[in-house]
Amino acid sequence: MNRMKMFCKQIVAWGTNWFLVALLTMALVLTACSPTEQTPVQYVFDDLGRLVAINGTPQRIISLAPSNTEILFALGLGDKVVGVTDWCDYPPEALEKEKVGGYDTPDIEKIVLLNPDLILVAHGTPMDVINTMDGLGLTVFGIKSTDLDDVLNDIRTVGEITDNEVEAQALTSEMESTIKAVTDQTEELEERPRVFYIIWHDPLWTAGSGTFIHELIEKAGGVNICQNITGYTTISIEDVVARNPEVIIAGEFSYAWAMNETLLEGTDARQNGRIYQGDDDLVQRPGPRLVEGLEWFAYFIHPEIFEEPESS
Repeated sequence: MNRMKMFCKQIVAWGTNWFLVALLTMALVLTACSPTEQTPVQYVFDDLGRLVAINGTPQRIISLAPSNTEILFALGLGDKVVGVTDWCDYPPEALEKEKVGGYDTPDIEKIVLLNPDLILVAHGTPMDVINTMDGLGLTVFGIKSTDLDDVLNDIRTVGEITDNEVEAQALTSEMESTIKAVTDQTEELEERPRVFYIIWHDPLWTAGSGTFIHELIEKAGGVNICQNITGYTTISIEDVVARNPEVIIAGEFSYAWAMNETLLEGTDARQNGRIYQGDDDLVQRPGPRLVEGLEWFAYFIHPEIFEEPESS
């Protein structure tokens, strides 16, 4: 009512300036016809280069990667998670969520029935699956982290699109503090052991440069013997022996192999008893617990500096 009175006064003041009157009339009509409360829409680029429209605050979220599930729960969004993959086992509460298949072979029919307003996918989800879900009108947001900065930024982005920015900032600040506590002691080290990380042994898979595992090794005060290789790749055991790692870190299912493989007997790592079993989930999932993996790497590589971390 006040706006209409002001409008009438303006008409009197303008007199015969009908062009200005018409403009104001149009603006007033459009404003009056607009709903007083609109659902906010965010347009955010995901890590796959797609511009995704996020309609309001998501209330029903499906995670198609264990790392995404860990991010969601760490941000206090566990109650909004309605579906996860068969591999999502942390935190324990994730085991109680509806399973929608593998991250690369999700059950799209089940996903549709769960009526999600946000689906978080990650590296490994095929683009044809993403395009199919997108074509069904589902909101799909992709995350792909290659280093620690990416992980921190992705956590902040998830906080942004779920209206949990405060929680995301608190979580990433805590992670940054852990990273700094390690790098403060490793940045100036002159002695940096040669490190080989085993993802799998048959065939032999490892992580080269451009991966967060490579960055964990570097920040923990080691030198990745595969730093001249890019990404996740296979390597021959003869090549590993030639590079002669001083420290070998193997996942749960490859540790026994590393301890018993005869071709590794001549490496410094085997000779000096420096083969360690790491926790795959801490170093292979680009989520909040990646900094715990960094602490374990620092302990394995420089036990003279770092104490054994407390298990989570």
